[in-house]
Amino acid sequence: MNASRPSFRTALAYWARLGWINFGGPAGQIALLHRDLVERRRWVDEPRFLHALNFCMLLPGPEAKQLAIYLGWLLHGTAGAIAAGLGFVLPSVVLLWALAWLYAAHGETPAIAAALGGIQPVVVAIVLEAVMRIGRRAFRHPLHAAFAAAAFAALAALSAPFPAIVAAAAVAGALCARFAVGFAPAAPAAEESPASESNPPRPPWRPLVVGAALWAAGFALVALARPAAPVLTDLYGLFTRAAFVTFGGAYAVLAYVAQVAVGRFGWLSPEAMLDGLALAETTPGPLIIVLEFVGFQAGWNHSGGWSPLAAATAGAAVTAWVTFLPSFVFILVGAPYVDRLRGRRWLTGALAGVTAAVVGVILHLGFVFGGQVLWAGARLDAVAVLLAAAALLALVRFEVKVPWLVAAGAAAGLARFALGG
Repeated sequence: MNASRPSFRTALAYWARLGWINFGGPAGQIALLHRDLVERRRWVDEPRFLHALNFCMLLPGPEAKQLAIYLGWLLHGTAGAIAAGLGFVLPSVVLLWALAWLYAAHGETPAIAAALGGIQPVVVAIVLEAVMRIGRRAFRHPLHAAFAAAAFAALAALSAPFPAIVAAAAVAGALCARFAVGFAPAAPAAEESPASESNPPRPPWRPLVVGAALWAAGFALVALARPAAPVLTDLYGLFTRAAFVTFGGAYAVLAYVAQVAVGRFGWLSPEAMLDGLALAETTPGPLIIVLEFVGFQAGWNHSGGWSPLAAATAGAAVTAWVTFLPSFVFILVGAPYVDRLRGRRWLTGALAGVTAAVVGVILHLGFVFGGQVLWAGARLDAVAVLLAAAALLALVRFEVKVPWLVAAGAAAGLARFALGG
């Protein structure tokens, strides 16, 4: 093996730094981990890295964060996994809390509202570009497009719940893998994981029990707070469910969260969801941190007997806790046993079906957001349409980085405000 294992202290310093520089979404974060740990530091060799990546792609949740947890586990076991996962996400948790407070306390200020108004068409373009990018990867068989169309129709016409769409797509994908040639990629044969050399399998009950105990402890705390802040228990339940159906990344789960948080509970508006996604795009860390913004706004707008800031901070903390806790459990339970899943065509078919359906889910999200942003009452907002089109062109043709596009959208919104548009 051409890899040199660092000391835990050295690795800890890297993980602590990583959380402040891991911009670029999952693709950029995975590339950053590869460049740093495989090419530069040579802490992990190529087979181990690819093995870890393949496993993380099977799981719900933020794949880049889970990849960091897996790599930390490879290097230093459970302690390394915890250090890597916390280092990856804590800076973004703190930064988004500050941005969410700024938005809640001062978002109605005319200049800030104008900047956010310019950012919203850019976010619509970002969502549409995600549809194109994921679609290129997902559509490798005619049936894949049918899965996406069915998911879109289920949401648009039936308002079907997102977990039901994921479950149906997984079952149908597993069946198609058996009967439709070419639906699922050929699964590699099972082989001994290189990870097992440094981390031999242990019974999975320990991380399961610890994870369940930590979840239960959090639930007990919000249950105690329910008389004064009932929104916290609703947040705990919603985002616990969301953590297990986040196939397809933040854009896909945002459709589910919007369906419940906006449609059922009325915690925030669709425009606020767009603003939260824009703020999350400007921070390092996993994009799914946008869910923390939803939790913050839910607490702020439905504070019960608490002050808005206290309820919002608790809502953000609850959301982050149940969003990221499962990632640690998934890795610590599954990593030593992942090889037993390899070579299962039904599994690759199920994942192919879910990935294809997610394209339709994200496309529906783009239509919902677009309807809120690109139409001013009964007429089309020409300026918003031009901003969205320019942002989409910049993303697809010139590969402009998202933070720069968000900044440009804010500048355009301020310019429009100054000109009285």
